[in-house]
Amino acid sequence: MLLEGSCHCRAVRFSLQSNEPTPFMRCYCSVCRKTAGSGGFAINLGGEFKTLKVKGRANLGIYRARLGPGRQRSPAERHFCKVCGSPLWVWDPRWPALVHPHAGAIDTPLPPPPKVAHIMLGSKADWVAVQRGRGDDSFEQYPNFSLAQWHARRRPKVPAR
Repeated sequence: MLLEGSCHCRAVRFSLQSNEPTPFMRCYCSVCRKTAGSGGFAINLGGEFKTLKVKGRANLGIYRARLGPGRQRSPAERHFCKVCGSPLWVWDPRWPALVHPHAGAIDTPLPPPPKVAHIMLGSKADWVAVQRGRGDDSFEQYPNFSLAQWHARRRPKVPAR
């Protein structure tokens, strides 16, 4: 499915192909929560990095979070608009074929998820109330499955476009 997205001010627009366009995984870790999660979590989709096309690249900023006790930098690159601050996508050189756009930056209508996976609940902020649906998955840490594996297991219905 072709996904098209943009920042709030439209200084950055992008498109990419996605085999997993269902916004199913809510990440409650502090990095996602603080860089893209106004609800206390962030929702990333999966896409093919080689298909990513960007307009307004000069307006892109990249943030690499500091992690752990030594506060080393994560290799993951969190792309955002330098004009309006909108979080756009995450790319990680450890998985170079993938890109993970934030569901909130996507302008294309997305299919609703049949179920949701709540991940990194061990890092959840105290003020966040997890809204679990019947049959949702919950994980204290990052689960041992990929986005593609989750979709294969759940087989969500994706409308043809």
